[in-house]
Amino acid sequence: MVAFVLVDLTDRVALITGGKRIGLVVAGDLAARGVDVALGYARSQVEANRAVDAVRAARRRGAAFQADLSQPAAAAALVQSVVDTFGRLDILINMASVYALRPFADLTVGDWDAVMNVDLRAAFLCAHAAAPHMRRQGGGRIISFSDWVARSGRPRYAGYVPYYVAKAGIIALTEALALELAADNILVNAIAPGPIVAPPGTSVKEKAAVEEATPLARWGGEIEIAKAVAALLDGDFITGETIRVDGGRHLR
Repeated sequence: MVAFVLVDLTDRVALITGGKRIGLVVAGDLAARGVDVALGYARSQVEANRAVDAVRAARRRGAAFQADLSQPAAAAALVQSVVDTFGRLDILINMASVYALRPFADLTVGDWDAVMNVDLRAAFLCAHAAAPHMRRQGGGRIISFSDWVARSGRPRYAGYVPYYVAKAGIIALTEALALELAADNILVNAIAPGPIVAPPGTSVKEKAAVEEATPLARWGGEIEIAKAVAALLDGDFITGETIRVDGGRHLR
């Protein structure tokens, strides 16, 4: 009988793009497991610094770097800053995202680019910059973020065309990179969150409607994403997968 042993993450280095809410909890959970954590942020410096404080409270190294990932050169510069500061990069978590309601008739090229450049292109560029560092170390992990709606293969909400397309693209990118990087022992997966935390401004009625539509009848909370990240980091034989964390929401 083979015993199950958790992967030792002590002294590994992770980069999380997007340090608000869920990113903060993921950062703290990784630090509790011995990981040094870097946060990349565009405008949310206060939230990123809060995540760094959580990392340091766990007696791990933490740092925040400003990076506007809508700009092509920012991804490579961010990854290099992390490597220069920490000496290595083992884990990349592509969490940065733009989520904005805009009716299709009102969409502009700028609206389209604003979402695609951050939600999809930045994930590719960060992975492209991180892979050589991981390769030199004998492997690594890349985890990107899709969405339960895109993972389910059908749009459910009008007004989010670029977002849905970008998050569907993350699934394809994950599969393609998993194949490209398998020989380098770089495992590439994605997480597709469902009702984890309610967006700012969500009414009590709206929250209750989501709970009613979710088989587990509740919002998951940020820790469920941290658990999913940990599971993908612990595994050595999962790559090219997009895992829903949605309380069964896709079943209804």
